[in-house]
Amino acid sequence: MLTVGDAAPDFSLPSHDGSIVQLRDFRGRRVLIWFFVEADTPGCRDEGCGFRDHQEYLDEGGIQLLGVSFDPVERNAAFAAKYGFAFPLLSDLDHSVALAYGACDSLSAHQPSRLSLLVNAEGVVERVYEQVDPRDHAARVLADILDL
Repeated sequence: MLTVGDAAPDFSLPSHDGSIVQLRDFRGRRVLIWFFVEADTPGCRDEGCGFRDHQEYLDEGGIQLLGVSFDPVERNAAFAAKYGFAFPLLSDLDHSVALAYGACDSLSAHQPSRLSLLVNAEGVVERVYEQVDPRDHAARVLADILDL
């Protein structure tokens, strides 16, 4: 798993809106990479809606949220549409990003771990959130971010 101070590996993944998102596209901004277990499950809904409901604070802090799961683009698109998510939901179908970031430990993993990483404007891991509670994950991350 990546730790604070590690360089965040670049990636290129399809987004729920059909675009391709690369981490390097956000250089100069902070990025919160949120690994979620599965689209439209209760815990992931709670986490996603928590981030959605606090989007203004992320925006004010200049932080781009990127959700990552093993779900196909179509399933992430339906999840985003159902709950009005304005942030990209990325499909890591080959698990390469989750492996690189420590959100899973093998290609045979069925889902990524609940893990989020805050990457600073220079591409270095600033914070790692592991074993999170989906009910208050967004609030805890935002409390930390706003205190930085």
